[in-house]
Amino acid sequence: MSFNILSIAGTDPSGGAGIQADLKAFSALGGYGMTVVTALVAQTTTGVTEVHDVPARFVTSQLDTLLRDVRVDAVKIGMLSNAEVIGAVADAIDAYRLPNVVLDPVMVAKSGDRLLAEEAVGALRSQLLPRADLITPNLPESADLLGCTEAVDLAEMAEQAHRLVELGPARVLLKGGHLRGATSTDLLLAPDAPPETLTAPRVDTTNTHGTGCTLSSAIAALRPQRPDWSSAVRDAKSYLTEALRHADELDVGHGKGPVHHFYAWWQEKKASGS
Repeated sequence: MSFNILSIAGTDPSGGAGIQADLKAFSALGGYGMTVVTALVAQTTTGVTEVHDVPARFVTSQLDTLLRDVRVDAVKIGMLSNAEVIGAVADAIDAYRLPNVVLDPVMVAKSGDRLLAEEAVGALRSQLLPRADLITPNLPESADLLGCTEAVDLAEMAEQAHRLVELGPARVLLKGGHLRGATSTDLLLAPDAPPETLTAPRVDTTNTHGTGCTLSSAIAALRPQRPDWSSAVRDAKSYLTEALRHADELDVGHGKGPVHHFYAWWQEKKASGS
């Protein structure tokens, strides 16, 4: 059986983040990828120069047209730049009872450019968090959602993860990549289960463009193929770690380059001599 995975997100012409990264991760992990575009973003590995918002009415049109025809097994939600688009996506989740909703609350690009209007954070918090099966904020995004300072250690991460769960999502994966140290530690928390700690070696590379998009889309692709959320998250984190390990094999741009979504396929092709 094939699994249809939908990305609702903005674009990245450089291919490292946004819907382009989502489609690569879906495909690398055995999912059939589909997209609904929420914003056209002029960006590369060095930064964002312009954002053109897709009107909420047209986002709804894309969603309705697709969802009346195609079964969706999981959803990854990325960049939603304003409250109107957030509302359109929330309405579609309810109307079509979309399953396995993974929300990556994209607010600021790696370059520091803001991708979600500050006045729309409240809409994201109230309309989408309660509809998500999993949210995947990093530490700056967690602080933005909670209106507090950024966590500086695991104890503060745990406190913030509990506060995020209280906002309504079924579970939270709070990513600790912004902390320092030889390992990268994330916390997976659901209201009815003990917290899980997920640790991986920190990869020594500057090519980290699109890591958040890639992890959340990998989780969405794997959830229909795994028995539970924990397994999907752990396998997605392992996939991202390897994509980071192989990132320096690519030569894309002059800034923070992308991770290598197809490292396994390219290695296999090289080994076969084709």
